[in-house]
Amino acid sequence: MTQLESNLNKITEKDGDMSSRVTKSTDSTTVADLLERLLDKGVVISGDIRIKLVDVELLTLEIRLLICSVDKAVEMGLDWWTGNPAFDSRARETSGSLPAADIGLEQRLQRLESQLPASPVDVQETTV
Repeated sequence: MTQLESNLNKITEKDGDMSSRVTKSTDSTTVADLLERLLDKGVVISGDIRIKLVDVELLTLEIRLLICSVDKAVEMGLDWWTGNPAFDSRARETSGSLPAADIGLEQRLQRLESQLPASPVDVQETTV
């Protein structure tokens, strides 16, 4: 028996069967499992791109990307879609009524329009 074989035998006796520690390709994570973990925990990807020319910043892009499930987003307080009529049918039903600030602006506009003369004013061009 060579030295290499005796060392290999000592290692296998000490550590047991090596085949139990080897990961098989059939035990790998599926795409569905990976996606489920990713949506459950959430992932943030961020990056900044700055374009400068002679120490003058011409363009700055700050990219922040959050990937998570809707439940996780609500848990974090990111529920911007709940009041948006484009995404929430309940918001669409109530969007017919104007908010208080818009009602005030509407009343002010009507008051200003009522002060305008009834006939349009002709503006004459004058040349010097």
